[in-house]
Amino acid sequence: MISRKIDIKSNIEEMSVLLLGPRQTGKSTFIKNQLDTDFIKIDLLESEIFRDYQKNPNRLKEVVSATEKTLIIIDEIQKIPELLDVVHSILEDRKDLRFLLTGSSARKLKKNTTNLLGGRAYPMLMHPITTHEYLNSNLDYDINKLIQHGGLPSVLTSKNPSQRLKAYIGIYLQEEIKAEGFVRNLSDFSKFLDVAALTNSEQLDYNGVASDAQISARTVSAYYQILQDTLLGYLLEPYKETKTRKAVATPKFYFFDVGVANHLSGRERLVSGTPEYGKAVEHLVFTELLTYKDYLNKEYKIYYWRSTSQFEVDFLIQTKNSKWIAIEVKASGRIDKSDFKGIKALSDDLTLERKIIISLERESRRTEEGFEILPMQVFFDHLWAGKIL
Repeated sequence: MISRKIDIKSNIEEMSVLLLGPRQTGKSTFIKNQLDTDFIKIDLLESEIFRDYQKNPNRLKEVVSATEKTLIIIDEIQKIPELLDVVHSILEDRKDLRFLLTGSSARKLKKNTTNLLGGRAYPMLMHPITTHEYLNSNLDYDINKLIQHGGLPSVLTSKNPSQRLKAYIGIYLQEEIKAEGFVRNLSDFSKFLDVAALTNSEQLDYNGVASDAQISARTVSAYYQILQDTLLGYLLEPYKETKTRKAVATPKFYFFDVGVANHLSGRERLVSGTPEYGKAVEHLVFTELLTYKDYLNKEYKIYYWRSTSQFEVDFLIQTKNSKWIAIEVKASGRIDKSDFKGIKALSDDLTLERKIIISLERESRRTEEGFEILPMQVFFDHLWAGKIL
């Protein structure tokens, strides 16, 4: 049993909820464990149910009219986007009714969702298992397993996580990308995924990826958009307002799960202290910052900063009250002054509230210049305890 940090129960008591998240992040299990209210469930992954509602979306009105239950769950709502208009219409008349709509893709919902979310449904995102959820589960905690294999529940609990990742990626391509008709050439998309994984956490380079995958740059751009729309990846925008040093303007791309990125890129045995391990730790830090923001509804912005002269800070956080926190990830057991240069360069333009170095050192310490050197696990513990943001 893995208790999740996301809270649907309190939100669904006030209004309907649209819960999005990649396949197998645990949406169905989470709903089953958290909701004790009696409800009607409509699973659009079941072929017969799908056909019934595809032929007649207004069937939903008939089902609602015939029940006294006030919670309706519709799984994989993106399979029939037209149902959103019906839900919208029902909610106009039934103020007592709540819908819990789940989906693994926002691509087909974009147009419809804009209207639906106009004060009638609360949008939520389900992410893979976090360090906090993993640590507080009944599983044997191993941070390196999370760094290597990621946080998909079925992978994290598997005795053979590599095989589960392989199956997950294959099934996703077959069921989600191919079945939904998002791409014409699945072979090209598979080659793109492999190259995109190798450049995960780096600045986007459409031409470079296109050359390596042997497809056009325009197609690469479209494929990255598909990854974002299907919740398989996120852009990290650069902070560009520094005046002392000119900043780069190109965003970075991160897959939604560090294990998926590792498997796609062939990094099946990360070794502590290597550049590949450092990239994976950086990736995990990003997903934790993003998940913490989404789950606790925190109002902060995440950037990275890099100057054209190659000074860099992995993560730059702008808080709600416009304070700045710089976070640098150094997967090293020995931090020295040379590791401070990126944050020092950035501090020429920004007053930094905190200067944090995430490391593999054993103890937390603070330098005379105010740099906080936190062991990796200590950082994650402090984040979820609300001591960072």
